[in-house]
Amino acid sequence: MTRRPSSLEQYIGERIRRRRTRLGLTQEELAAAIGCSYQQVQKYESGANRVSAGTLLRIARRLEVPVDWFFLGFGDDDEDTPDPAPGAASSRRTVELVRAFEAIDDETVRAALTALARTVAERALPERQGAGNRSGRGKGAAVV
Repeated sequence: MTRRPSSLEQYIGERIRRRRTRLGLTQEELAAAIGCSYQQVQKYESGANRVSAGTLLRIARRLEVPVDWFFLGFGDDDEDTPDPAPGAASSRRTVELVRAFEAIDDETVRAALTALARTVAERALPERQGAGNRSGRGKGAAVV
């Protein structure tokens, strides 16, 4: 019996293909970076094969996006979620920050860092809103 790809597998595969091509990578180059054959990358991109969590993490690192980027927009009416900026420096920083945060076992320290990040973000918010509230956030919107 042949397994039909789920819409999520197809969605993730399409996001992999779109990001890979945006970066100018071939299937062979991505395959070499994640340790599989280019045929396997073809299967991931078509949704024919499921991507394991570990493989998705390796793909995300090579494609310079956070893992959750592959799921953004899935199930939304607008599935055309924009790709990150070509350099994706902010995405790399986000991944680095999350990894460092997850390595902290002390809940008190984690809570303090979260509070610090909120405070810094709230102070930066008026600067971003200065030119006619271009950020799309209303007054008093929560910063997450």
